[in-house]
Amino acid sequence: MSGLFALLTLPALAGADAVLEGRTLRYEDGPRLLWQRTYPAALGDLTGPLNVGNLTYLGVGPQVYVLNADSTVQARVDLPGMVTSLDASSGTVRVTTQGDGYTERFTLGDAAQGAPVQERVVPPPNPEITGWLARAADAVPQAQLAQAGAQDPTNPFTALRQANLANIQGDTFSALSAVRRALSAQMPFPAWVMLAARLDSAGFPAAANLALDRAKRDAAERGFDPEISVSRATLSAYGNPSGYVGTLLAQNRLTRVGAWLAYLRELHPRFEGGPALYLRYADLLEAQGRGGEAEEWRQFTRTLRAGTLYNLGPDGTGQVRDAARLVTLALLLALAASFAALVARAWRVQGEDTRPLGGRWRSVLRRPLSRARRNTLAYASFGERLVLVTLALGLVAAVGGWQWTNHTGQGLRAAALTSGTYGGGWVTARLSDLNLRPSPDAALLAGLSAQLDGDDSVARAQYTRAQDTRAQTAGAGPDACALNNLGVIAAQRGDVPQSRESYRAALAIRPDLAAAAFNLGLNPGTPGTAFQQQYRPGQPRLCYPDQRSLARAVSGDLSVTLRRDLAQPLALLSDAPGQSARLGAALLGALALLAAIAFTLLIPRAATDARLRRPAVYRVLALLLPGAALLEGAWGGVLLLAWGATLAALAPLTGLIAYAQLLDPAQITTRNLLLAVLIGVYALNTLVFALIELRHARSTRRERAER
Repeated sequence: MSGLFALLTLPALAGADAVLEGRTLRYEDGPRLLWQRTYPAALGDLTGPLNVGNLTYLGVGPQVYVLNADSTVQARVDLPGMVTSLDASSGTVRVTTQGDGYTERFTLGDAAQGAPVQERVVPPPNPEITGWLARAADAVPQAQLAQAGAQDPTNPFTALRQANLANIQGDTFSALSAVRRALSAQMPFPAWVMLAARLDSAGFPAAANLALDRAKRDAAERGFDPEISVSRATLSAYGNPSGYVGTLLAQNRLTRVGAWLAYLRELHPRFEGGPALYLRYADLLEAQGRGGEAEEWRQFTRTLRAGTLYNLGPDGTGQVRDAARLVTLALLLALAASFAALVARAWRVQGEDTRPLGGRWRSVLRRPLSRARRNTLAYASFGERLVLVTLALGLVAAVGGWQWTNHTGQGLRAAALTSGTYGGGWVTARLSDLNLRPSPDAALLAGLSAQLDGDDSVARAQYTRAQDTRAQTAGAGPDACALNNLGVIAAQRGDVPQSRESYRAALAIRPDLAAAAFNLGLNPGTPGTAFQQQYRPGQPRLCYPDQRSLARAVSGDLSVTLRRDLAQPLALLSDAPGQSARLGAALLGALALLAAIAFTLLIPRAATDARLRRPAVYRVLALLLPGAALLEGAWGGVLLLAWGATLAALAPLTGLIAYAQLLDPAQITTRNLLLAVLIGVYALNTLVFALIELRHARSTRRERAER
């Protein structure tokens, strides 16, 4: 009967068109209004309508709705930006979307099949985009839920609200029917995660598990991969599963926690804060007597260290930064102690030598060259000066390392590198903002982005560039990751022999490269290859850069950074991204100190040990500052560095500095160990000092006897 009605009404609607008046879409047949629909302002800007046959395309925020002549929504298309134009002049429907600093264009397929997008669609980590469907459903008044569900059956959040209402009314059958309608929708994985959390909260755990599975499958189809890190902000925009895990932990619902952590472990194992959450869950399992499961989670957490900076884990840059801060403070203390001891020993003799020049201070202006030959370091022996040069050189490296970790850490946390995938308009725009240094690692990133977006020619050019750049580097061989990805391109165009040759070459360079091993059928047991086998079966595995490769792309090695800073010293004083002007000034100061101390190596010694003697103040400082008076021998440098490092490690007790990711001296065990080391340093220094004093006394008595 309905088919007959459609045939009878089709001629009458042949001249009908949809028009937009304000925020109301009106479908008119001449002067006759057939239907109309008003869209609230909260849904975003409206674009169109575009009439194609009996179908009407309307852009609503980041969505394109395809409506039939009877106002039924035939399809909904989720796009990664706000729709700005609709066009069908080329015979196909083309949609333009606008994002933050980028524009994307998409081609829609047959509306009868859901109007699938022909290009890759990557949802940006923008809650305004990823949370649109949920907000649209939440904006519907409860009294209008049935009408909204009938008008837009493609929004699963509306169906879930209907299920909750039916539950309250005691209509279990209607509630389950609405849940089934919600699970029959098509949408991006962030929306599936949001729906899963709501299903879980509403008491439908099995449906929530199904929604999470569909989220993983959709993410896999869009090119998201567990090898790529995800920031906390990105994960929040993608449904905030880690936040929901925290809610479940607070409610002590460990069974549901396990289901959600399994989702994170499969799709986003390297999310920001993940190791701490995994270990917290392991501790709860341990408390319940499930030690085997707890140890398995701990072991999984340990595997995440592979490929990170110095294998320290995802937060390794923070530990390296804290280590650089500790070493910097230790070296400053050591240098200050050394200068104090040298000043105390040379003070009297320096005063005698500068008196003919106008005095200790006036001589600096009156006779600068002569005064320079009588500076404090000129009274130190060559060995003592050499130790000071070594300490100053270490200070330059420590401050430079501190700045390097700041810059590298910020780069590794950049949104473009922590979105779970590469490619797509948003990631490409953010990658260009990073200004990555030209390197094989940067070329690998660019090639991956192009390959994931389906542009194999650009990807091949970038991988070849990565190979050529490495070949120009002394001692560097081909890039195994780029070779593997070139093999994937060859496999996708049907050249199986060439692809296998590339995989073998990549595996020969890096025997631990899981992607190449997987592509050769060796089945390595890694999370990434397990994900590939389950959610992208039959497809070759791409190789993704690890954290060390990303660090080289962002800032290069420490030596590269120091060379750049030496070539452009004034750039250190600017507050560039990841760089502190104060830290840059500190590095310049360390360089100046190194140059000044190194210059004194060319100045002859101004006085002998016999003339300098061992003043009382010098002896007191020798006891208070371990190693400061023993720089001539090997023990001096060891004691001085041990003393400086121990005091630097105890410095957080003052509240002026902290090493949040390195050590906490407030813990009893750590504090007692540091105090024991400090006591040992003082004891050893006192013993050495006593032996030196005894030797000095014997030498003095011998000299007097000879007189």
